Amino acid sequence: MEAEGPHEPNPGTGRRVRFRDAFLFWLKLGFINFGGPTGQIAVMHQEIVERRRWVSDARFLHALNYCMLLPGPEAQQLAVYVGWLLHRAMGGLVAGILFVLPGSLLMLALSWLYAVHGDVPSIAAIFYGLRAAVTAIVAAAAIRIGSRALGSRALTLVAAAAFAGISFLGIPFPWIVIGAGLLGLAGGLRWPEAFAAATGHGPGGDAVVRDDEPAPAHARPSLRRALGVLLGGLIAWWGPLGALVAWRGPEDVLSREAVFFSKAAMVTFGGAYAVLAYINQAAVETYGWLEPGQMIAGLGLAESTPGPLILVTQFVGFLGAHRHATGLDPVLAGVLGSAVTTWATFAPCFLWIFLGAPFIERLRGNRHLAAALSTITASVVGVILSLAVVLGAHTLFPPASEAAREALTVPLAWGRSADLFSLAVASAGFLGIWRKRWGVIPVVLGSAAAGLAWRLCLAALAAPE
Repeated sequence: MEAEGPHEPNPGTGRRVRFRDAFLFWLKLGFINFGGPTGQIAVMHQEIVERRRWVSDARFLHALNYCMLLPGPEAQQLAVYVGWLLHRAMGGLVAGILFVLPGSLLMLALSWLYAVHGDVPSIAAIFYGLRAAVTAIVAAAAIRIGSRALGSRALTLVAAAAFAGISFLGIPFPWIVIGAGLLGLAGGLRWPEAFAAATGHGPGGDAVVRDDEPAPAHARPSLRRALGVLLGGLIAWWGPLGALVAWRGPEDVLSREAVFFSKAAMVTFGGAYAVLAYINQAAVETYGWLEPGQMIAGLGLAESTPGPLILVTQFVGFLGAHRHATGLDPVLAGVLGSAVTTWATFAPCFLWIFLGAPFIERLRGNRHLAAALSTITASVVGVILSLAVVLGAHTLFPPASEAAREALTVPLAWGRSADLFSLAVASAGFLGIWRKRWGVIPVVLGSAAAGLAWRLCLAALAAPE
């Protein structure tokens, strides 16, 4: 892999991105990347494209389109791609690790609380406010990304079809992506203007990495480089896991987690939700790592912490090893299980980017590929909108049985109720992000504080005198 080095400065402005500035940004992003992939991508777009102008809008969308096709968390892979584009392999490693590390450490602590104490009521109030913030962030992200990606009526129709397919017909996300890609290839040949890739509405000419510049030296593909990256990536991925299996034996819970989650990392197309059913079935029915219903608790924790939603696998790894520890302290086994699942889940992501990104950079000017990728992006907009609707329905209009625990709810039809507090917080967050250009940090912190204050007030009012 290449040694660290900055991207060449923009000849028009003389600007370049210092590695120190990038490091501090990726570190900050690791603490604020709430909201799932849509919220995380929105934050990166706002910071990298609009505010800092490190990468042009078209280059950002091109990288995003590629990451959408890969197994694994696309937002983290996008961070690896941008970090690699700016500062070679070291930049990609720093971006990808810092994107996950804060959330992973927090998820480890929450998994320990859940496993040892059985519940996490002390943070339930904060999570209550955070859920409303996540809804606002995802809704704003769907509109922002859609306004940039849907540059024609044909692409808008693709987004609408994707929304209907996943929302009403239950079409799996990978099939939507494949269908959109094939449609883009065919449509780009027949109607090239209708399926043309978005050129971006954001800054481009004054970005450090511009639309029209050729790929930097480290981003030019070669067979020798590709073979070296493939060999090194496989060793880095499977070396530690193979050593673990040799130490603990193939039947140990840690070894089983290493193998299972490495396989799961290969099929996580479409984000965490697409693979959760597969993981839940294996964890509960096949291996007995979780009890029925515990995956929901883990998903709730992952939804409310920074980092990719697939960090829920860390929760599964901790509880599975904690429950089935052999010859190890349960907490130590849980920590090792957490580390194993995290490594098996995220190590392949770096391999996909370092191996494939140079070839994607070479194909950046290919109109046929660009049409296919732009159509995939349009389909993803529809899927994001569907996610926003699902999250909004669950958070803002919960089932009446759940809403009964809250103070300000209004009964609705179909067994649902309107949570007025969550509606107020989500509406304020959405309007602040969309109209007032609030950052994600104040929205997240403000919503968490509001949820905590609200629950404390309710507890004080309900306490006997």
